[in-house]
Amino acid sequence: MGAEKKWVFTLFSAAFISLLIFISTIFGLSSSYYLPFSSHKPFASVVHRGPGHPPAFAYYISGGHGEVERMFRLLLAVYHPRNRYLLHVSTDGTDIERVRLVELVKSVPAVKAFGNVDVIGKPDPATYMGSTNVASILRAAAILLKLDGGWDWFITLSAVDYPLITQDDLSHVFSVVKRDLNFIDHTSDLGFKEGQRVKPIVVDPGLYLARRSQIFHATQKRPMPDAYKIFTGSPWVTLSRSFLEFCVFGWDNLPRTLLMYFTNAVLSQEFYFHSVICNSVEFRNTTVNNDLRFMVWDSPPKMEPHFLNTTDFQQMVESGAGFARQFKKDDKVLDMVDEKILQRGHNRVTPGAWCKGRSSWFSDPCSQWGDVNILRPSQYFKKFQESIGKLLDDWKSQSNQCR
Repeated sequence: MGAEKKWVFTLFSAAFISLLIFISTIFGLSSSYYLPFSSHKPFASVVHRGPGHPPAFAYYISGGHGEVERMFRLLLAVYHPRNRYLLHVSTDGTDIERVRLVELVKSVPAVKAFGNVDVIGKPDPATYMGSTNVASILRAAAILLKLDGGWDWFITLSAVDYPLITQDDLSHVFSVVKRDLNFIDHTSDLGFKEGQRVKPIVVDPGLYLARRSQIFHATQKRPMPDAYKIFTGSPWVTLSRSFLEFCVFGWDNLPRTLLMYFTNAVLSQEFYFHSVICNSVEFRNTTVNNDLRFMVWDSPPKMEPHFLNTTDFQQMVESGAGFARQFKKDDKVLDMVDEKILQRGHNRVTPGAWCKGRSSWFSDPCSQWGDVNILRPSQYFKKFQESIGKLLDDWKSQSNQCR
């Protein structure tokens, strides 16, 4: 190597190391696996948790490259001071995008005051159709369990999701729901999935490669297990804290055994939690068979549901669902949801009873707040309440549980 090349290489190395130090300083990656905003939390308002108080939710919001603004918009739409939030930009995103997300989150006055939003600083891979997605969800659950001891349910969302109700609506309706219930769409009727997703042996390269790649298929297939029964369903779940503790802490070996089995399955997030909960004596009777999502599918269904637009708005409103999927970035139907259902202004959180400021085009009502434990349901909560009521009736009749 010539002197000029050595000089260029040394300069590049120094610049690269400096950049790493700068990013590590911003992210705190040298000392933490996530980016906390709660370490120096000023007094805001007393948040009451537990029996006798409204339920609280832990949200895991995930996204990839180019989806930071969508993740931030989703955070604003589902934000409430009583909840906890963890945001994750996977490894196909850049460190610059993570810094941008941190900046956006820190710009929200309520977040700075209540310190209830965190961004993962050391990202996980998210291989399409691979098992790394389950690993990311379990890691998120573990972080949220460590950060906050008061939330009741864990909700998974991605950048293409959006709420159809306010958080006051959600907490109000869930106030009458037993806090050990799990809303998870499931069935033991595997259909085509048995031959196409369970029996094939695959390897997720995200488990051992730094670069992004697709899953590898083995030539052989495996027989169906007889030590436990396989269940499948929607990958989007609302899980109780008690069940997540069972999966993460694993006092029974079932969660670990099934995690190892589904490491080599296609789209393991459509099987893992469903099979764990339905094979567990302790939790199999806690399943409400619904994912609380509004989606429009092809027949037969493809890998993902249709993108929703303004023509779907009324059907979404009438569905009684809590969330909808999937939306294109900044689609006009999202503006309709913000205006008509959430009553949320641009770059503002969804208002609730906790917001006490004046609302105008230049003033955010949620920049000032009062008692965050008071709820004020919107006019749209009744459809959601009716939907949850029917689901609970089915649960009580045991007609739609794990079979």
